[in-house]
Amino acid sequence: MKVFTVVGARPQFIKASVLSRAFLSSNIEEVLVHTGQHYDKDMSDVFFSELSIPSPSYNLAVGGGTHAQNTGRMLEKLEELMVVEKPDCVLVYGDTDSTLAGALAAAKLHIPIAHIEAGLRSFNRRMPEEINRVLTDHMSSLLFSPTEDAKRNLLAEGVSSEKIFVVGDVMYDATVFYSNRATKPSWVDQAGLEIDKFVLCTIHRAENTDSEDRMKNIFSGLADSCIPVILPMHPRTRKKLDSLSILLPDIVRIVNPVSYLEMNWLEANCKLIATDSGGVQKEAYFHKKFCITMREETEWVELVDKGVNCLVGDSSDLIRSAINSSGFYDFSEFFYGRGDAGIKIVDVLKAYI
Repeated sequence: MKVFTVVGARPQFIKASVLSRAFLSSNIEEVLVHTGQHYDKDMSDVFFSELSIPSPSYNLAVGGGTHAQNTGRMLEKLEELMVVEKPDCVLVYGDTDSTLAGALAAAKLHIPIAHIEAGLRSFNRRMPEEINRVLTDHMSSLLFSPTEDAKRNLLAEGVSSEKIFVVGDVMYDATVFYSNRATKPSWVDQAGLEIDKFVLCTIHRAENTDSEDRMKNIFSGLADSCIPVILPMHPRTRKKLDSLSILLPDIVRIVNPVSYLEMNWLEANCKLIATDSGGVQKEAYFHKKFCITMREETEWVELVDKGVNCLVGDSSDLIRSAINSSGFYDFSEFFYGRGDAGIKIVDVLKAYI
């Protein structure tokens, strides 16, 4: 079997590391294609090297344009490669422009599509990610859902249950596999950070970074944290901050982007996490940390229902209150499988492709 894998963004590199290992142990040939959607070295190359992911068979170097420009360029180049490689299956992850382009190219060539993280919904069609994931799900031949909630979303949209497989979350597989390899960033000791006495924060979604008001509100809420806030700065966020008249509070410490293994260390050793990232919300749960989500909605509704994730939007009052609150949080439930999602996905591919 030949699997054609499309990746382009940081979370997809991490997920691909799980399946690439599983493919190797199952003697499945993988053609790994990096679209270049995350083209910054700190957001791309470092993940391939530290996660021991095989170097991409192809790097399309597409990135930096609008959603339409990126998707169109990727679609054209991916189609050319699929015609040459003649894969038995095209594998796509998540909800990026790379995901949609890979699925579209495969669908036009009548190649079976396998979608990892199928069925997630924010129910906000203004999010580009929501459009990408809905369209990809409805083009796919095999839908690998991380949770029962995700499966219910697909069934509600009329997707055949025969195409849906609840396998758990490959991100949890990765966390389990790399947990003993977590790396303390070199600047931690110099910064005087104490274990369990800092907030880990990430901000990158366009709905926040493209709005001066939302960014000011978020930093106003973070300013009243009683402990340091560590913010690894996404390149796009840094660019936006430079263009806006936003005075960063002293309690917020901006650091350069961190690798996946460094992020694991920070997540495991912080007190709590504040983020607008979908993946980091899950990683917070994996590391048993309370999460403050600076969005109006989340795809991971089970975490909100469980009380370990708090939606605060851009409300400075809600952010301030959530950061400085304390309580008991129950992380005992296995929402995302047992760390064997990759194995289950390979078993299904071998049976159905």
